[in-house]
Amino acid sequence: MTTITPLALAEVLLITPKRHGDARGWFAETWSSKALSAAGIDTTFVQDNQAFSARKGTLRGLHFQTAPHAQGKLVRVLRGAIFDVAVDIRQGSPNYGKWTGATLTAEAGEQLWAPRGFAHGYVTLTDNTELFYKVDGDYAPGLEGGLIWNDPDLAIAWPLDGEPVLSDKDKVLPRLKDMPPAQF
Repeated sequence: MTTITPLALAEVLLITPKRHGDARGWFAETWSSKALSAAGIDTTFVQDNQAFSARKGTLRGLHFQTAPHAQGKLVRVLRGAIFDVAVDIRQGSPNYGKWTGATLTAEAGEQLWAPRGFAHGYVTLTDNTELFYKVDGDYAPGLEGGLIWNDPDLAIAWPLDGEPVLSDKDKVLPRLKDMPPAQF
């Protein structure tokens, strides 16, 4: 049985599939439309993505897409570990500008559901970390957006030992207060 736990922002869910093990190893059902629909995730995934980061401390995000191609993401780690974060950026939400996060590991198999209207990002906690995630909106480069990872108004408690490894794009993202209103 899959365990589904709301995080500090109730729309963001930590999903832990039960692993059935024996001398050969284990088996887990990592996605079930029925189980996730019962938990309020009633969506159709349209794309699977895989990402690899060679170095511990690699930070990707905080990213989102706007309507009509907004994306919810179901993220899990295939190798290594991450600290995964979702930030509520829905205008008018009582949790606007608040974040929640969880550690996801390949060893335990946790997953994080970041719904539409949330910026998403993560930092790798190990070298050679590999992620797999499902999205429910097609990639649309013209509708991409992002927030700077160290926005003092968000005050995300990233578990970092020094400066993160960032893409050039992620180094120049705006703060939340400078982001124009977005539709999801």
